[in-house]
Amino acid sequence: MEPNLNRNEPQIKLSTKEKLKLDRELRHQIVTFALMIFFTALAFLSVASDLIPASFALPFILILAVVQVILQLYYFMHLNQKEHEWPNAFMLSGIVIVIPMIAALMLLLGVVKY
Repeated sequence: MEPNLNRNEPQIKLSTKEKLKLDRELRHQIVTFALMIFFTALAFLSVASDLIPASFALPFILILAVVQVILQLYYFMHLNQKEHEWPNAFMLSGIVIVIPMIAALMLLLGVVKY
């Protein structure tokens, strides 16, 4: 009798190449998670301790936020895999459409006056 009959999970045999790929993905996700924690702590510490000037605080935090969004999409949403060309295309086209639209609406509403 097999000792793991109580488990609901199917037993999957992985090749060495597949195990190495999974280990590499796990390392990438752990490093990415640590980077995002570091960026979050950097944003909080920079504002709380007045390390950066007040005029640069908002752009600095927005840059960190954009980097975090890219890392989350790329690694945690698995957009770095080869099967995800269509989701990548839709997200990129959405970004290309939304950024100019937000800028245009800000100019029209008078939030930013040039």
